[in-house]
Amino acid sequence: MWAGEIMGYFSNAETWTVNEGNVAYSAVATGDKGMERQLIYQLNMCIRKANKIDVIVSFLMTSGVKLLVNQLKKAVERGASLRILTGNYLGITQPEALYLLRQELGDDFQLRMYNDSTRSFHPKAYIFEFDNCRTIFVGSSNISKSALTSGIEWNYCLQEEKDPDNYKTFCATFEELWCNHSLVMDDEALHHYSKTWHRPAVYKDMQRQLHDDSADYTNVRLLYEPRGAQIEALYALNNLRQDGGTKGLVQAATGIGKTFLAAFDSKEFDRVLFVAHRKEILEQAAKSFRCIRPDKTAGFFMSEYKENDTDFVFASVATLGQPEYLNSKYFGKEDFDYIVIDEFHHAVNRQYKNIIEYFQPKFLLGLTATPERMDGRDIFALCDYNVPYEINLAEGINKGLLAPFRYYGIYDDTDYKNIEYNQGHYNIKSLNAAYIANTQRTDLIFMHYSKHKRKRALGFCCSREHAEMMAEAFCKRGVRAASVYSGSQGQYAVDRENALMELKEGTLEVIFSVDMFNEGVDVKSLDLVMFLRPTESPVVFLQQLGRGLRIDKGKQYLVVLDFIGNYVKADRIQKYLSNDYIGNSSKESANYSVEPKSLYPDDCHVDFDIKLIDMFANLQKKKINKQRQIEDEFKRICDELGGRHPTRIELFNMMDREIYHICLSNNKISPFSDYLSFLAGQQVLNDDESRIFASAGRELVAWAEKTNMTKVYKMPVLMSFLHNGKIKEYVTINDVLGSWKSFFAANRNWRDLPSIGSYQEYLQLTDKWHAKKIFDMPIKYLKNSQSAGIIKLDGGSKDVLLEFEDMIKSVLALPGLYEQLYDVLSYRVQYYYWQRYESRK
Repeated sequence: MWAGEIMGYFSNAETWTVNEGNVAYSAVATGDKGMERQLIYQLNMCIRKANKIDVIVSFLMTSGVKLLVNQLKKAVERGASLRILTGNYLGITQPEALYLLRQELGDDFQLRMYNDSTRSFHPKAYIFEFDNCRTIFVGSSNISKSALTSGIEWNYCLQEEKDPDNYKTFCATFEELWCNHSLVMDDEALHHYSKTWHRPAVYKDMQRQLHDDSADYTNVRLLYEPRGAQIEALYALNNLRQDGGTKGLVQAATGIGKTFLAAFDSKEFDRVLFVAHRKEILEQAAKSFRCIRPDKTAGFFMSEYKENDTDFVFASVATLGQPEYLNSKYFGKEDFDYIVIDEFHHAVNRQYKNIIEYFQPKFLLGLTATPERMDGRDIFALCDYNVPYEINLAEGINKGLLAPFRYYGIYDDTDYKNIEYNQGHYNIKSLNAAYIANTQRTDLIFMHYSKHKRKRALGFCCSREHAEMMAEAFCKRGVRAASVYSGSQGQYAVDRENALMELKEGTLEVIFSVDMFNEGVDVKSLDLVMFLRPTESPVVFLQQLGRGLRIDKGKQYLVVLDFIGNYVKADRIQKYLSNDYIGNSSKESANYSVEPKSLYPDDCHVDFDIKLIDMFANLQKKKINKQRQIEDEFKRICDELGGRHPTRIELFNMMDREIYHICLSNNKISPFSDYLSFLAGQQVLNDDESRIFASAGRELVAWAEKTNMTKVYKMPVLMSFLHNGKIKEYVTINDVLGSWKSFFAANRNWRDLPSIGSYQEYLQLTDKWHAKKIFDMPIKYLKNSQSAGIIKLDGGSKDVLLEFEDMIKSVLALPGLYEQLYDVLSYRVQYYYWQRYESRK
């Protein structure tokens, strides 16, 4: 016992009480099964009384942080100083471990990472300063469950009283490393570290040899507490709310645990509404929420169930989205504190929008694994590009949360040139005609299935007839197969639920489906998928790929068989598979990146037939010019809107992102530069637009489109001219002040104001402060911009701040001009949000 030796600071009688008994202080910790030899108890006893704590370890893991974090939290709450310096030895330090520390300890401690690539970093020491003495544990234990408990580790307690020179050397070295060779791990650094972190191969050995459950993401014991990416997402969501955010979208690949994430995140809210489009999703969500919050009542609002008075309501969008239920008879607008919209990529549909527009929760959370819509509508716009957390397929694979894939692109000589194609889709009857009687194609599919045969397979077909034909072909060849589609009636058809059960049990080997398994499927053991129809969008491609990426015991990877012909967009398949598409291209940093950048996610292999490489090259050569691409995309969107042309905001939200980037890089042909002129060129101006186009109204609209907005400060100034469906001739400082404050109070826009550190600080700002910024920034720059002939910066009255020129005043009442100006500003606000989102990716 060493307690009495440290200048009498600790009582000899004092011990650390655990379930198995009492553990006394010890100067030596060697690990193993004896609790008195495990370092965790010695550290927690010291943390409990120390005034200052410095920790330096070569790596830390979530399992170890969980053992220490409660005592560390109590220490900083009573005023103890805490500094933690860690490294990234072999990439072992887990991002979620850093996030857990930041989440639990907030800004009450300092966290840094060793940042010197010229020297290795392997220290393990815990330095404590008490009222009357100082001590340091130095040895072999990093912060992981194994190292702090039963792993064989040697650690010794060195006391300043007995060995002052060496104690001083250790402390001085810590200070030198902390001050001169470390990087502050603030939110930006944490975000970047997480984005570039790859699960190291050494984890597999650690999992086997050390039984460190932090390396096992499927461990049942971790099921009812946040794990992995959930820890990071919870931190980001909490930050969003602290910044004043009231809605956010979490985009997380299948298998990350989005429903449990929502349950964890809802803990601070009393009443919760969970909305989804499938009964199975709602039932599974109810089970998840009960696991996390068993004290709450739960009910369903779907079909024959109309339970609207429980703490948690799980509602189908088809039922709740009807106007007859969105009223005070069933629900008040503020009945729910927290609303979850699952599969948020559906939320552009009318019934989803009815729900979103009716309720006024304290917070709305959208969940999706799919970042885009098949019809091109932008789901991020529904949350004003408030995306606090993302983890895509590539990151999920790189972090070891999803299984890697083996992709085989197989040349299919089906000729798609004569198959009817319009509005971005192939005609189903024409596809059937090309597939059903094509025995050569069926033989090709079966040959490659047999070559790569696994235990459980899923094939994606274009139609019921196609699925039936494929199931029949496989059954006749001795493979147990079935077809699954809506209204299953065919000879080989099985209903969705039974088919899944039989596939899991192994009585079925292959399911051929039609639009039934793109989402909401949970077959972890699925290990082969076949793409048997043209890939018409990245959404469908990623949904189908994601079906088989869940981790399962004994499953090493997913096999993907993709049968590719000369269909439209076939040449994009290579891009869809790359890290640049299924993962975000983060800025490289030698200090963060622990793996070299590669074309595909870790342990993934991609193999294309040589014929496909040549075909892709030929398709690229035949690409039409950029202006034609923009015009064709415009016509596609017009078709989607029933023949009318889109507004600017609709065009932005529905346009293919690749086409939008063409617009951004080619200002002269971009419709967003001068939309009325573009519409005139397409000969689709309506009567109101024609009158505006022929008047001074055109100059006003064009000026609003083109005026420089490197910063966003002009936006609320221009918006102040719009009031109750009319354009005002002039605005006062109070008009501008009201618009300004409303704009910056919304959607965390306050972050773009200079020198404001927090939302609470923003709320304390006075009108005088805001008025000064208005004059110092937007008014100043409006004076220096090309505003001649449009707007006067010194009105004729002392009460007038800004006033339109007389020529512009004469057209302000033109029908449709208000809508044009409102549309321009709406688009530019949305573009601002999009830019802010893109810059963080």
